[in-house]
Amino acid sequence: QVQLVESGGGLVQAGGSLRLSCLVSGRIFSIDVMGWYRQAPGNQRELVATITSGASTNYADSVKGRFAISRNNANNMVYLQMNSLKPEDTAVYYCNAEGEYYSGSRHYPFGSWGRGTQVTVSS
Repeated sequence: QVQLVESGGGLVQAGGSLRLSCLVSGRIFSIDVMGWYRQAPGNQRELVATITSGASTNYADSVKGRFAISRNNANNMVYLQMNSLKPEDTAVYYCNAEGEYYSGSRHYPFGSWGRGTQVTVSS
């Protein structure tokens, strides 16, 4: 019922910046929490940042001060601005959203993931 598509990944040099975007589409009633996660080869998927409907944010310690998450409620998009990138930031970045979708006069909870976008930071 709800689909997520990430974009904006690419190859950048250490110290550079990149902005990721995620479009959430479908029969959306509400989006309560959106977030970004990442997974490097051989590593576990880890939380990078989340943002609630009340604009409360949470960041992993490794990205605090460098990354910023934001959302546009009008078009159901979430962004991740990444600055001062480091080689250890290299990973596939995934978008996640939780909320409710509607079907007829009813609405139901959802939790959806995007397919990911590759971010590579060279040294």
